[in-house]
Amino acid sequence: MKAVFLDANTLGDDVDLSPIESVTGELEKYGRTAPEQVLERIRGFDTVLVNKVVLSREHFEACPELKAIAVVATGLNNIDQVAAKDHGIKVMNVTNYGRSTVAQHTMALMLALATRLLDYSRDVQAGRWGQSDMFCLMDHPIMELEGRTLGIVGYGDLGQGVAERAAAFGMKVMLGARPGQDAGIVDDYPRIPLKELLPQVDVLSLHCLLTDETRDLIGARELKLMKPDSLLINTSRGGLVNEQALADALRAGEIGGAGFDVLTEEPPRHGNPLLADDIPNLIITPHSAWASREARQRIVEITACNLNSLKF
Repeated sequence: MKAVFLDANTLGDDVDLSPIESVTGELEKYGRTAPEQVLERIRGFDTVLVNKVVLSREHFEACPELKAIAVVATGLNNIDQVAAKDHGIKVMNVTNYGRSTVAQHTMALMLALATRLLDYSRDVQAGRWGQSDMFCLMDHPIMELEGRTLGIVGYGDLGQGVAERAAAFGMKVMLGARPGQDAGIVDDYPRIPLKELLPQVDVLSLHCLLTDETRDLIGARELKLMKPDSLLINTSRGGLVNEQALADALRAGEIGGAGFDVLTEEPPRHGNPLLADDIPNLIITPHSAWASREARQRIVEITACNLNSLKF
């Protein structure tokens, strides 16, 4: 196997790539690869490893020796899968590596919003506690999660991890049916159409992939169906939510808060409606939910197993 890793820096410099190197035998590594560099760097290789580098039909047409693409992540939206299939190229990705870290981050966002953690921390830093006429501050309403209803859209490995942790907090879990998905009972949780789920939840957490069917899954109409004190958590993909509609809803008090680890454009070089400084009870983190060292090392190990299964 002759393999090249086009954006190895996306895994960080604290992971051990030796499992992949032992399988490939010959692995050329680049920290980053610009779009105009892709073609020259994949020529002559039968296997290409990428995280976020885009591979398209033109690359496949120019490199007939290419046989496999190993995506060292779950999302496949950076690969032209139709073109890969047309050229007989096997595309592999990594799943079930980030359950602990992504579920932990999801709960952290949920807890921070429910307790108004950042608001109270800013109040203390601004000296408002010292100016209080009593022993505490109670300016921001706090939500107890126990007894509240959590709606989960996307009940794969990550959604299941969040459900387990939410149950430990005493929350009631319900599932939302994505477009084209049947309602029913899954792991004793009811799965109902999204329009029926939204008015019932106190917290909605998204864990589904971005597809044509799920793009703008949550827009202005869906946000208006939610309770005015409800929370929206997205640690999945930015395009699942219409960001302008969410910014407007938060300003108008139509929902209580939101915690996002993802945006439509990453990094957000051209700005984003959710990055405005006048939006209340909003937390944005920089797509870091997946990035514990343990999870990144699991990505390496699963990728090595995927590569080891190749036969050519």
